[in-house]
Amino acid sequence: MTPEPIREMEPAPKGMGEASRIAGIFFEPGKTFEDVARRPTWVVPMLLLMLAALGFSYSLGSRIGWSRVVDQQMEPALAKATPEQRAAMEQRIPVQKKFAPVAGYGFALVGPILSGLIVAGVLTGIVGGILGAGIRFKQVLAIYFYSGMPAILWTLLAIGMMFLKAPDDFVLRNPLAFNIGAFLDPAAGSKFVYSLATSFDVFTFWRIFLIAVGLKTAAGKKLSMGGAFAAVFLPWLAMAMIGAGFAGLFG
Repeated sequence: MTPEPIREMEPAPKGMGEASRIAGIFFEPGKTFEDVARRPTWVVPMLLLMLAALGFSYSLGSRIGWSRVVDQQMEPALAKATPEQRAAMEQRIPVQKKFAPVAGYGFALVGPILSGLIVAGVLTGIVGGILGAGIRFKQVLAIYFYSGMPAILWTLLAIGMMFLKAPDDFVLRNPLAFNIGAFLDPAAGSKFVYSLATSFDVFTFWRIFLIAVGLKTAAGKKLSMGGAFAAVFLPWLAMAMIGAGFAGLFG
């Protein structure tokens, strides 16, 4: 018998580089998330998000000033406080101004990884557990961090706005007019409505869409695009409603 020829093994497809992945998030998210699902690395996008947050905090402190930021954040509470409450708040303001830079830079370093672990854990439980799509935590964590690349664009635009506007005119609560809340007066009307309207942001929905694409790509036929979108959107909507509820009660 003639021996069968030995078949040469097909070479594994070459993975995308980090620069290609980051660019692909904007132009070819489906193809990019296929590569991310095969090789779920996340350190580079996490570091980029940290650097963007550090740049925002530095620009906020140097251009706007931490003292002005605290005054702006405290203004709504002071306006509705009784004289006794106002006096107590004003005593705490110098301490808050002292620790504002520590909180700003600390959140820039800890915030991305902490939010990534929480969101990835919740989504893994929903998609991998409840929906049975078989997605691993590491894949979801990588999808989360790469989906944050548009947030870097938001940060750069916000930093640009800091330097285009006078420091007193920069509103930290809503620096860019990419959400419904930008067209409402925060001092008038319901705090609940304003907070919820601010949550409906173009960049937020962009990221929700990207995460859904990533989950669908990683799960394949086990998960529909509608199911992936619902798995991301519904928990986000619940958190937005809770946040708006707190704003309505204590804002």
